[in-house]
Amino acid sequence: MLYKSKKPINRSRLRLFLGKSYYRMKRYFKWYFGDKRYALEKNEDLLPYIVFNHKTPLLRKLRDVDMWLQHNKIINLRLATRKIDKLMVYPNEVFSYWKSIGKTTKRKGYVEGMVLSNGKAIPGVGGGLCQLSNLIFWMSLHTPMKVIERYRHGFDAFPDSNRTQPFGSGATCAYNYLDLQIQNTTKQKFQLHIYLDKTHLIGE
Repeated sequence: MLYKSKKPINRSRLRLFLGKSYYRMKRYFKWYFGDKRYALEKNEDLLPYIVFNHKTPLLRKLRDVDMWLQHNKIINLRLATRKIDKLMVYPNEVFSYWKSIGKTTKRKGYVEGMVLSNGKAIPGVGGGLCQLSNLIFWMSLHTPMKVIERYRHGFDAFPDSNRTQPFGSGATCAYNYLDLQIQNTTKQKFQLHIYLDKTHLIGE
């Protein structure tokens, strides 16, 4: 089966700003006034059984992408994983990627990494965190939990890099309107264990 990526729609900066502002406010309203119960609690003691684990390389050889963006991505990943590592997802709770991480700003220590925008890779504060959302989504597919919100990438950012997952199995993210949400529809509790070593982003 063949797949053809959609061409990005060129929009004015004003329209992009207004559109993002609208959808962000809509998301905030759902977070604070909706009926979902979000996962918020962490437990330093890890659960005894691993359902699924996976790891992805921190650095890749890519065409037309400066390596400093990837090194900065590692800084961003370290900050974001601290917000998610050891997070519990109890029965009926929903894991929200952006509610857990929060907005990625310079004040919090985030730096410019690679951001996918309108069919191109450009620098942006907090860039590179799609690697984390991709990892969590892929692991979730191997659990009994239910993915209730996810957005796929519009184009293949890494066609020249050896991959372990097929294109289309990722989860793009943009604060906060493109979220990844996973609901624990079971009677068991789950826990995310996400960390970095010297060469990989690792999830259990």
